Amino acid sequence: MALRAMIFIETPRLILRPCAQEDRELFHELSTDPAVLEFFPFRRSREDADAIFEMIRNLTPEPGFELLVMVLRDSGEAIGFCGLSRLQLEPHLPKNAVEIGWRLSARHWGNGYATEAGVALARYAFNVLKLEEILSISVHDNRRVLAVMRKIGMQRDPACDFDHPQIPDTHPHLKRHIVHRLSATEWRSRQTRHIEG
Repeated sequence: MALRAMIFIETPRLILRPCAQEDRELFHELSTDPAVLEFFPFRRSREDADAIFEMIRNLTPEPGFELLVMVLRDSGEAIGFCGLSRLQLEPHLPKNAVEIGWRLSARHWGNGYATEAGVALARYAFNVLKLEEILSISVHDNRRVLAVMRKIGMQRDPACDFDHPQIPDTHPHLKRHIVHRLSATEWRSRQTRHIEG
């Protein structure tokens, strides 16, 4: 397996660490759970989930863009995945736009873990990777994800809403995606206001 950049990000309740072989079962859970996949067009078989997991594990990602696992600091339990990735959705979005994303086990919903991980990833994106902007996209009525976007500080950009080309016509209710943005300038302004407040 290729060597990978090692990212460890700590928050008050979480450790965000690189994906490891021990995370296979969690990946399978999140690839098949109907609740987690409510806004996805299909669930994956065990074989497909394993194949995708192996592909991810054997990638040599661009530094800062590997799949991370959310781990509870107190118990060591892995509860979800998150990370930054480059979108390839031209002409709907700019070439190599960077998306922030997460997927959390349903049994841990409602505790603010996705928001905590998202804030930490935004900080990493702007302070370490020196990105100018991050995006997040979601099915238009996925209220849980949209709430996390807002809590992170992202702002809706209705002009960029689009019908996702990878969603099949058999699932028209999932095609419309909305876009939220957060710039480095706005992030730093928010941090300053928080400190001063």
